[in-house]
Amino acid sequence: MSLRSRAFQARAMDQLGDSSLTYIIPYFCYNLLMSLAKIKQELKSVSSTPLGKKYGRFFKTGKGEYGEGDLFLGIKTQIKRQIAKKYKDLKIKQVEKLLQSKFHDYRFTALVILTLKYTQAHDQGKKQIYNLYLKNTKFINNWDLVDLSAPKIIGAYLLDKPAKRKILFKLAESGNLWEQRISVLATYTFIRNKDFNDTLKISKILLHHSHDLIHKAVGWMLRELGKKDQKIEEKFLQKHYQTMPRTMLRYAIEKFPEKKRKFYLKK
Repeated sequence: MSLRSRAFQARAMDQLGDSSLTYIIPYFCYNLLMSLAKIKQELKSVSSTPLGKKYGRFFKTGKGEYGEGDLFLGIKTQIKRQIAKKYKDLKIKQVEKLLQSKFHDYRFTALVILTLKYTQAHDQGKKQIYNLYLKNTKFINNWDLVDLSAPKIIGAYLLDKPAKRKILFKLAESGNLWEQRISVLATYTFIRNKDFNDTLKISKILLHHSHDLIHKAVGWMLRELGKKDQKIEEKFLQKHYQTMPRTMLRYAIEKFPEKKRKFYLKK
């Protein structure tokens, strides 16, 4: 606690007695708001309008595009990660407010902070972050936001809780592009731990999805699965390669030998 905080608290105690927090709570809330304002100010100070416009085009923010209406301040990814690390001890409520911002850069930074907090949290803290994430999926609304966070929070939390994985199937069948991507990307953590069943089940649910971003996500996860066990991946492909979207197939077989790739691409 700073000297200013201690002095304020001492004056409040003198006036009100130790049992009263009437004056202390407003000052505490003020501190929370100032901390949130501080990280926003620091992020804005390293922003670039031309870069923001470039990111807006890259992440398809135009009318009718998947990122329609999203706003970018224009901050390089490496810088956002550095600032997130600096503010990793930000209170969880402040991080949630940052996540609910209209600016993509703030939401990205908030999600990096949550992943950092998750790795250091005890069981109850991990559950709190997991629940916060699911409550705020509407703000996790582009592929970079999903990809940096879903495996490290949703996947990590559910890794040793197979009975709670029904949520992944609910997300996969939600009809929401980003929740569907969360559902399959979360299984990346399972794949790394040689747990493949839910990846295959969710891939089947999303097999004939209309959006390219789901084709890429499913193909990517199938490819990662194949790195661990190519026989299991090929068993899945042999059933579905003739009907699965071309992009999904190309992603799935990217690491196969050329001769085998050509076989699957002939379909």
